[in-house]
Order: sequence, then C-alpha cells, then structure tokens
Amino acid sequence: MMIFRNLSEDSITLDLATKGKHSALSKIAATIAGRTGLDDRVVLRGLWRREGLGSTAIGRGVAVPHALLRSISSPVASFTRLAPPIDFKSPDLEPVDLVFTLLWPGSEVRSFLPALSQLFRLVRAPLIREGLRLARSPEEVMAILQSEAWSTSDIPPRADAVRKLAVR
Repeated sequence: MMIFRNLSEDSITLDLATKGKHSALSKIAATIAGRTGLDDRVVLRGLWRREGLGSTAIGRGVAVPHALLRSISSPVASFTRLAPPIDFKSPDLEPVDLVFTLLWPGSEVRSFLPALSQLFRLVRAPLIREGLRLARSPEEVMAILQSEAWSTSDIPPRADAVRKLAVR
C-alpha cells in the first residue's frame, strides 16, 4: 500500500496517553518532527488547519489527521494507538484510539486522495482494526499493515487470524 511505504517501526507509537485531541495532535506532531527534522509547530499548525475544516475522525475509533505541506518532498506517515481512547468529534460519536497521521507534499496533491482512499478501505475491515488494537509491538503493527492477506477479497475469517498474521 502506497501510504505504508512511508511508515516504519519508529513511526509507530502504542498506547499514547493524552488528555484530548489537542494533546494527541501535539504529541504526534512532536514525534513526527523528531523523526523527520521538521518543525513540530509547522506540523501541528498544518494538522490543526485541516482539523479546523471538520474532524478527521472517520468512525469506528479511527482518525486520519493530515496536512498538505509545501516544506516536504515525500509523504510522511505515522500510526498512533491511544490509550485510553479520546473524543475526536467522530461522526459515529465513538472515541478514537487508532490514529493514522499523514503529511503529504503540497506539490503532489493528485496522489493524496487515492492514498487516503486506500487507507480508508483498509481500516473499514473490522479484523484489521481489531489487530491494530491487539498488537503488542510496532513489529506486529507493521506485519498487519503490510500483509498481502489484507486484500479486500482475502480477509481472515477469525480474530485469532490477526494474531497469527502479526507474529509471522
């Protein structure tokens, strides 16, 4: 998947404790900035600018905060699992615990929507969300997200399949 080529184990944070949406986005922005050398204020400002247009929570405990930035030349992705879940003003009113953050080059807007669409299709699968909630390490998260088994026609039939896939 195009998005996960830009995701690595060091861009995965599990069980991040926050006090709410602003706290979560601030911590995520700081983590991304530390890993990429970007200014955390620029990252946070971009995320908040988009969040100001409407919540990036998509339902089922998932949010995809994102920003188009002119200061980057390639996409940046991170995954954060929050503990406990927080109110993100989701359309289904469910608290969010799975956060995929995307920073996309402003010069590559045409490739952004297809990438976002791929991510949305992926997280629609209940077993993927459950696997991400059960993952014990960044390695397990990467195994779940990068597995060929997650094509829409080949989703494992039981929740324990997620655990088996993640520990391969």
